[in-house]
Amino acid sequence: MLFGVAGVPHSSKGRSTIDGVKTIKELGLDAMEVQFVRGVKMGVKTAEELKKVAEKLDVKLTVHAPYYINLNASDEKKFEESVKRIVDSCRIGSLFNARSVVFHAGYYMKLSKEKAYAKVKLGIQKVIEFLNENGIDIILRPETTGKPTQFGDLNEVVKLSQELERVLPCIDFSHIHARYRIYNSYDEFCSILEKVEEVGKNVIKNMHIHLSGIEYGLKGEKSHLNLKDSDMRYKELLQALIDFGTSGILICESPNLEEDALLLKKTYNELK
Repeated sequence: MLFGVAGVPHSSKGRSTIDGVKTIKELGLDAMEVQFVRGVKMGVKTAEELKKVAEKLDVKLTVHAPYYINLNASDEKKFEESVKRIVDSCRIGSLFNARSVVFHAGYYMKLSKEKAYAKVKLGIQKVIEFLNENGIDIILRPETTGKPTQFGDLNEVVKLSQELERVLPCIDFSHIHARYRIYNSYDEFCSILEKVEEVGKNVIKNMHIHLSGIEYGLKGEKSHLNLKDSDMRYKELLQALIDFGTSGILICESPNLEEDALLLKKTYNELK
């Protein structure tokens, strides 16, 4: 299992993505998720330079697509813009050898879960068409989400991964815990991994995981917390990952980023 952070580490003296990759290496971490939170603003030249630096330092990169995505938008323009934001994330991410592009697929709005699923699936199929037409080899990762109003429960991301090529789940254990206010014990973590195994595609050996502490209420996720300030039983989760023989990338999204990422890596290695 490789451990990394979402975005440039706080301790990085420079704030560029390349500075962040260098800091990841200095910290002894393994990966970084490039955050295209407010749009894909990285140019081709920067992406190509990022690739060189990351390969030299052996830091693995992934992408988080912009948050302004709703593949279930009723407005056709917003739907097409959402597809384009994922496409742009894939196009630039491929230039620096990103393994995956993670995205929040959207909201149910006023549709049934079944109708929302069909619309989201259509949007992802449009992205896949672009990838195939342009020879881009990257994995699309719809993420499990933290609120009941958001598309992306565990069953939905697993089903998308079963039905579509180039698609595998991003399992955010913190979001799942916040969404249902359960799933925070060894046995429950194992039940999630058992569900993920239904995808096939040897997915358990190619996982993409998000983890942090999390604050939640009756309506699900409120905010991310540092692990020590939360009820997240991360040691039990790490033990479940070990017992399932899981490999892949774990991205820490705690507010303190690298502090918790290093804690997770250290604990994981002690448990092995």
